This record gives sequence, structure tokens and C-alpha cells, in this order.
Amino acid sequence: MVYQQGDVLFVRVERARGKPVVRDPQRGVVFAEGEATGHAHVTLDEGVTLLKDSDMLYASADNPFVVVHEEHGEIKVPAGDYEIRRVREYDHFAEEARRVAD
Repeated sequence: MVYQQGDVLFVRVERARGKPVVRDPQRGVVFAEGEATGHAHVTLDEGVTLLKDSDMLYASADNPFVVVHEEHGEIKVPAGDYEIRRVREYDHFAEEARRVAD
């Protein structure tokens, strides 16, 4: 399963891996920072661990959790392990792919 909020994808995986990222006491778990606006995709729900493995991010959740963002509707993601990905777009004129700016 894949869940999307703006330019962030939560892709279900068998097992999240990596080293835990420290939870921000004020903001909760930050899945992605906005590049254009400074807003972020976050959850304040307990039981969600963010993991980093090289340049990949994963989330492991014991319970369903809600992801919020100032410019997007909130989404509810079921409990489980997820790879966190950013949506990319292809610029045919520059002949290159780049992350979508949120």
C-alpha cells in the first residue's frame, strides 16, 4: 500500500531498518521538511519511530497515525512499517528528474 500527502509517499515495506532519529519534543516525528514554504509533514502520535538508513528514511508504527501538514489535508496511515519517499518530477527540457517542491 502507498499513502500520499503532497510530495511525501509512505510505501508499505516488510521491515523498517536503520538507526532511530530523535523525536522533536515540540514538533513530533518530522517525515519531511517543505522546501518552498518551511512547512513540514509530521505526526504527534505516540508509537511512531523514524529510522534512517544511509539516505533512506523509514517509519515504524505500532498504531495507526495521522500525518499533518499546513497546506494539505491530514491523512491516516495504518500501523506498520513504511519507506518514506519524495515524489519526483521529470523536466523534459533540462532532461533531469528532481524532487517536487512542497
